[in-house]
Amino acid sequence: MKIQQTAFLLIAVTLFFVLVGIFVLGFRLSGLRGDVSALEEKNALLLATRIANSPEFSCGNSYDGERLNCVDSDKVISLKDFEETYQGFWGASSIEIRKLYPILSVDTECNSGNYPNCNIINIRGEEQGGFSDGNFVTLCRKASKDGDSYDKCELAKLLVTYQKVE
Repeated sequence: MKIQQTAFLLIAVTLFFVLVGIFVLGFRLSGLRGDVSALEEKNALLLATRIANSPEFSCGNSYDGERLNCVDSDKVISLKDFEETYQGFWGASSIEIRKLYPILSVDTECNSGNYPNCNIINIRGEEQGGFSDGNFVTLCRKASKDGDSYDKCELAKLLVTYQKVE
């Protein structure tokens, strides 16, 4: 009889520890999902910064530290014509630059015909979900006044979306 009681006690203790282990494992895995989501959002922000400082987007003096997060809108407009060439190059499914200041009354997507009187430059694809984040950038272009050329800079936000890798 004592052997039977000991066997039942060992089975009960084993089941208790198995249930506690399953509970602890479930709790840890739920926290892990939140960590993955935060890491993906951070990666989207870093990708936006990396794209803003890439040679295809950056203003002339970005590598000497003079103009960080400066996007040359003249380069970006000409880059729109080569969208298929750069497909998959940056690892983003959607890249959009939205001019924040000065404010236009109507949202207008930029193309060769209406540039610079527009406020949205959609470089790559349509937003299809995934992780998205943005970074504030200086959007500069060449302008002229009285025959002199100068950089006209405006405030913009570079929005980057990329698909979740499963």
